[in-house]
Amino acid sequence: MNNTFKYNRLSKDDAALLLVDHQAGLISLVQDFSPNEFKNNVLALTACGKYFQLPTILTTSFEDGPNGPLVPEIKEIFPDAPYVARPGNINAWDNEDFVNAIKKTGRKQLIIAGVVTEVCVAFPALSAIEEGYEVFVVTDASGTFNEVTRDAAWLRMQAAGAQMMSWFGVACELHRDWRNDVEGLGSLFSKYIPNYRNLMTSYSAVNKK
Repeated sequence: MNNTFKYNRLSKDDAALLLVDHQAGLISLVQDFSPNEFKNNVLALTACGKYFQLPTILTTSFEDGPNGPLVPEIKEIFPDAPYVARPGNINAWDNEDFVNAIKKTGRKQLIIAGVVTEVCVAFPALSAIEEGYEVFVVTDASGTFNEVTRDAAWLRMQAAGAQMMSWFGVACELHRDWRNDVEGLGSLFSKYIPNYRNLMTSYSAVNKK
């Protein structure tokens, strides 16, 4: 059997996080997740970026117009991250400051999430793949109008070589081994996954014995 597949795992030493157009106006367009669920997922991914100390780049599009400002909680988690307010470029990759910020990280794996999936995620994802980057799209921290448009975007990006992941999958692949840290990542999971708090409560009780 000729298997040419190579499992390239996400590496916290070679990955950068790109949060594209999670803006107060645009986020209201998201219908493939409930509002609370979607915002929770976005903030969970953002918290993972901070936990793993990933170079993180924030960008918005036409924020003085109806798209609105960046969701403030993201800025609170990453107050010092490069912040590119694009004046009009729909594809973030068409903005020189955005691309230069990515190149400056020196990372070749790009974790991308944004609003809306078929535009603000798909366009820079396809552009990055064309430039030789390995792209991981965080499906549950990216949102759009409905499942039809979302699935079409996923298929388009997959066909080009992008990998679809959840924020939880991203976190676990970056972490690799629970022996690296149980309490820190466990606390993060507990904050954004209510049922996970039960697991960590059980863990704490067992370890107190």
